[in-house]
Amino acid sequence: MATEGGGKEMNEIKTQFTTREGLYKLLPHSEYSRPNRVPFNSQGSNPVRVSFVNLNDQSGNGDRLCFNVGRELYFYIYKGVRKAADLSKPIDKRIYKGTQPTCHDFNHLTATAESVSLLVGFSAGQVQLIDPIKKETSKLFNEERLIDKSRVTCVKWVPGSESLFLVAHSSGNMYLYNVEHTCGTTAPHYQLLKQGESFAVHTCKSKSTRNPLLKWTVGEGALNEFAFSPDGKFLACVSQDGFLRVFSFDSVELHGTMKSYFGGLLCVCWSPDGKYIVTGGEDDLVTVWSFVDCRVIARGHGHKSWVSVVAFDPYTTSVEESDPMEFSGSDEDFQDLLHFGRDRANSTQSRLSKRNSTDSRPVSVTYRFGSVGQDTQLCLWDLTEDILFPHQPLSRARTHTNVMNATSPPAGSNGNSVTTPGNSVPPPLPRSNSLPHSAVSNAGSKSSVMDGAIASGVSKFATLSLHDRKERHHEKDHKRNHSMGHISSKSSDKLNLVTKTKTDPAKTLGTPLCPRMEDVPLLEPLICKKIAHERLTVLIFLEDCIVTACQEGFICTWGRPGKVGSLSSPGQASSPGGTIV
Repeated sequence: MATEGGGKEMNEIKTQFTTREGLYKLLPHSEYSRPNRVPFNSQGSNPVRVSFVNLNDQSGNGDRLCFNVGRELYFYIYKGVRKAADLSKPIDKRIYKGTQPTCHDFNHLTATAESVSLLVGFSAGQVQLIDPIKKETSKLFNEERLIDKSRVTCVKWVPGSESLFLVAHSSGNMYLYNVEHTCGTTAPHYQLLKQGESFAVHTCKSKSTRNPLLKWTVGEGALNEFAFSPDGKFLACVSQDGFLRVFSFDSVELHGTMKSYFGGLLCVCWSPDGKYIVTGGEDDLVTVWSFVDCRVIARGHGHKSWVSVVAFDPYTTSVEESDPMEFSGSDEDFQDLLHFGRDRANSTQSRLSKRNSTDSRPVSVTYRFGSVGQDTQLCLWDLTEDILFPHQPLSRARTHTNVMNATSPPAGSNGNSVTTPGNSVPPPLPRSNSLPHSAVSNAGSKSSVMDGAIASGVSKFATLSLHDRKERHHEKDHKRNHSMGHISSKSSDKLNLVTKTKTDPAKTLGTPLCPRMEDVPLLEPLICKKIAHERLTVLIFLEDCIVTACQEGFICTWGRPGKVGSLSSPGQASSPGGTIV
């Protein structure tokens, strides 16, 4: 077995690694793949992706796993660190002809033990809605490819909605759909709703309501990925033109922008409290961007090739009182403090917003995030006080100091608990709103407003900009001090057309859009380990484990420290398993 220490062979695959929390171990019996376990010949195929959903059934084993490999799509019971995988019994398996699945997303709001709604995007531009439990194909969107003929790069349900979903394409366009509406038999006609610096949003002109409800044109080249903020109010998009663009989703206004050091941006994620965004891309860097300040606050260099996935670890992100003996909350707050690990609603997001709203007591915070890349390496990173609130000359050394400052909480945060220092006895870790199986609070009202507004046409859709944004005014004022003059939270009269001229990298380098390398702190990874033979395409942080996947089609489970027990084998044979079509 390969060990955590640096081996003589540079190509040695690591099966364990150590951080300050302890030892993470690869669990070979918890590996998921095609039933025959044969490595997939990935030449020319789309990246392997993994989606999770929790069905909240009574058995305590409600996690389900979906992944695509080439032309195939699999749906399994995910047993995690508890029990070995049984690859002979996929709940559902589909093989497609003429197109390949590229991405997928479960609706966590409607999932039950009897039914689950899964969206699947395809290389030819279609989006399919299926129920892998009932084995039904409900609907096919963009079936005739009249809306967009390019590859689907990202598909996600709108947080808090049972019917709305957003689809991004390699054409650089995004489309908002409603599962209840049809796509029509002719190509859609559009009417301009809003435009700004390098983006435009159109509504669909039609006598009867049809899909798509909205069309977003964003930047130059492919729109590689998007991610909703934890409160569901903002949308971060990364494109092949190297730009991160963050929008208010309801009012379709540009909040801020960032440019990669060079090349396209491929992946994006939000911190659990919505205060920071991390991107990765073709510059081999991870870049940390402050949502409040609209500026780059750090870059991380550890990968030797393109960064394909970035993700925050809400279970290792920690917020601690600097003086644990002093607690100024109520008895109810103290009970929350003692029992927050048992209450999924008291998430990392809540603790972080509690920290931000408690200006009188100094606290410490460490955000943990990870990245995987085409260099087959997994990197873990810590974001600490010297980066978040620099009070001293910038240092390239990795430090672990404490935050002694605080900023106002993001809109929609409703923290009601804090945590005590957990170095000696870590408290139970709560679930986070940034995880796939957690519902987003306070998004239901937004969804209904959006549904009604879109159905009523352009004139009423404009009322979405009246969504309560008062709590953001002070943050916007703060942001303007740090962002370029032409980046505004509201569309300018001067911005009449979507900018189609490519930005000269030499003109952005050295500006707040793209600071020089020496102008921002450079993070070093806590660990940087080669964990696969092929490029890595998946990184998901779960409560008991970390899940990774490579282009060969192997989905690996890494048990967290103290979470690995003795796995019971289901006794499956090594021969190819079931053939559910």
